[in-house]
Amino acid sequence: MNLKIAAAIALLSGTTALATQARADILVDNVEGLTPDGNGGVERFEGFLIGPDGHILQVFHKDEKRPKKVDYKVDGKGRILVPGMIDAHGHVMETGFAKMTLDLSMAKSLDEALSRIAAWTAAHPDAPWILGGGWNQANWGLDRMPTAAELDGATGGKPAWLMRIDGHAGWANSAALSAAGVTAATADPAGGEIVRVAGSKAPAGVLIDGATALVEKKRPKARPEDADTAFGEAQLQFLAAGVTTVADMGTSIEDWQTYRRSADKGQLRMRVVAYAGGIDAMTLIGGPGPTPWLYNDKLKMNGVKLYLDGALGSRGAWLKAPYADDTATKGLPQMSGTQLGNLMSRAAMDGFQVAVHAIGDEANATVLDSIEELSQTYKGDRRWRIEHAQIVDPADIPRFGRNGTIASMQPQHEASDRTMAEARLGPQRLAGAYAWKSIAATGAKLAFGSDTPVEPAHPFEGLAVAISRTGADGQPTGGWQPQESLPREAALAAYTTGAAYSLFAEDRLGRIAKGMRADFLFVDQDPMTADPQVLRGTKVLETWIGGRLAWSAAQDGGKAGVRR
Repeated sequence: MNLKIAAAIALLSGTTALATQARADILVDNVEGLTPDGNGGVERFEGFLIGPDGHILQVFHKDEKRPKKVDYKVDGKGRILVPGMIDAHGHVMETGFAKMTLDLSMAKSLDEALSRIAAWTAAHPDAPWILGGGWNQANWGLDRMPTAAELDGATGGKPAWLMRIDGHAGWANSAALSAAGVTAATADPAGGEIVRVAGSKAPAGVLIDGATALVEKKRPKARPEDADTAFGEAQLQFLAAGVTTVADMGTSIEDWQTYRRSADKGQLRMRVVAYAGGIDAMTLIGGPGPTPWLYNDKLKMNGVKLYLDGALGSRGAWLKAPYADDTATKGLPQMSGTQLGNLMSRAAMDGFQVAVHAIGDEANATVLDSIEELSQTYKGDRRWRIEHAQIVDPADIPRFGRNGTIASMQPQHEASDRTMAEARLGPQRLAGAYAWKSIAATGAKLAFGSDTPVEPAHPFEGLAVAISRTGADGQPTGGWQPQESLPREAALAAYTTGAAYSLFAEDRLGRIAKGMRADFLFVDQDPMTADPQVLRGTKVLETWIGGRLAWSAAQDGGKAGVRR
């Protein structure tokens, strides 16, 4: 075990006196506390009492009497305290593995990407494959996908497989294509595309959506010990960013067992709510229904994640009309509406919550159709989730307010994708793009997340985007489609109470209130008053989960930097 991983495990195991002491009453006092009040506003407070079981016993406001005798006191020293942030849509293991493989997310050109690939190849002579991801041809000024021939020159004949930033396309070199048996004679699989060399059937090097499985099944699989290391890396990233709970979208049985191993060793510090990657994984993990909360409310399997379409960047999102910059396609639906309804019904009949990936307007309309139909059969509190809901026909937006539909959205996507969305759709089709305020106005619950590692798990960056509709550079002036910006209270709720509701966890997570789990952060900015650009750079000072210190900036020393 190397020193970095040993240090990470020590940190996650809790090396402070408070983290290792026996359970006791804890008074957290002298804070500038704020929390969603559950009614659309924000409550201010100065302290609270945590019981031995990690639940909040009482919240104290100005001039209210504190208990005279407690086992332990935490002096907040006037610091700002907020609830722990909930990432309502992330990919936990992928986030950890991204720290262990080749990262191209910062490459600004194809040449820079190839230089990084060559350096990685040289530095890892024993690796059987070159694996990684994070590339985005839209940031390279390319009007095409990169090619296998270009990748060949940087990989020295060793198979290479690099996923696009959105996870919906992969870049293979010739050796990887050969290993997967992908040739000119290989047909495009259902819901996928093999990008071809212009004027021929020869594979050019990029495989989109359903076609990625051709290479995925041939690349080396992670060993359990690799998965354990990746999960340790992921936990550090989430905790350092102030994320105390994450919805893991697409959990495999291997992922689930990794979380269980971590918990069995006492190293599961954050809370993970799993959504299985398909019906088979759902039944393998959950069996007859969702699991109960496990490990003191640290782990639960709620439901299933289904894919209906791909992403805008790789033109896999399913649109009602052809792409403005490629009129030959409307995207790559992964299944028909009938097939989707059948899968949703299979999950719903056993009480599993259903979350469906839908980015394009046709995909969103199709999910809404299925929800309306199934709601006639499956009564009760189902909380159907639509993941991303990035491009919605304005005519379909009112439908989000029906049948308890939850819009699980990621504000950082708007800042990253706006110019690409303009190119893909054209200016006339942007009215329903990243339409947070309009969707919320229908009565639908908003649950915000990051889609990490597609975007970094930085909830305060997401808050800044949600209230300003601007990027890290402050552009565009006045915000992009500024009519869809959210009030600060609504944006904070989407990362706390709204996200908790989306997980069926509003009775225990998302607020600083009596009876709730004591998950909270000390931060250096007040999210209700900080300028958006200042808010974006909010520093998390300490992360507490269940009344125990899980991470501190002083203790970490900056080692848990979040992948950009």
